[in-house]
Amino acid sequence: MNGMRKGLLLAAIQIALVLSLGGKLMYDRMTRPRAWVQVEAFDPELPIRGRYFSERLQISTEGFALPEVKQINSRNWWENEQWAYLEVRDGQLIGKAQGSGAGLWIQLRKNEDGTIAGLSEEPVLFFISERAAVPRLEVGEQMWVEVTIPSAGPPRPIRMGIKKGGVLTPLTLR
Repeated sequence: MNGMRKGLLLAAIQIALVLSLGGKLMYDRMTRPRAWVQVEAFDPELPIRGRYFSERLQISTEGFALPEVKQINSRNWWENEQWAYLEVRDGQLIGKAQGSGAGLWIQLRKNEDGTIAGLSEEPVLFFISERAAVPRLEVGEQMWVEVTIPSAGPPRPIRMGIKKGGVLTPLTLR
């Protein structure tokens, strides 16, 4: 086999790998559950370049209790770190203390109403084009991301939206 044929064979193998990964992601997007989740902006320290949002998911929780704080002024995030199994119920992403399937590490915190919520430890990255016009959030607006929940691994972002006055409007970031 000469050099040209080896190069073409390598290129064909690489194209097949990329197409198979793309096919798997599209299949998951069509068949796996998805939900809109409110997010918090997160400033990463990543070496990758380009325009992207790094956001931590705010997840409703079930079956968790906040651990007792050992020190009064302790701010150690790992004291409230728990593994959550993910489930989509009525279009809402829920992190459960017991379960199976996909999951992620969350940081537990108490809401103003006394309920316990989780914030994903690892952010989801949402890449956008260089020419995309990104709107700024105004008072009363919240950033949301639609995610696919795969059978294993972290949620995968699909699209972003802004919620204002109870109305969620998907963004067109082209």
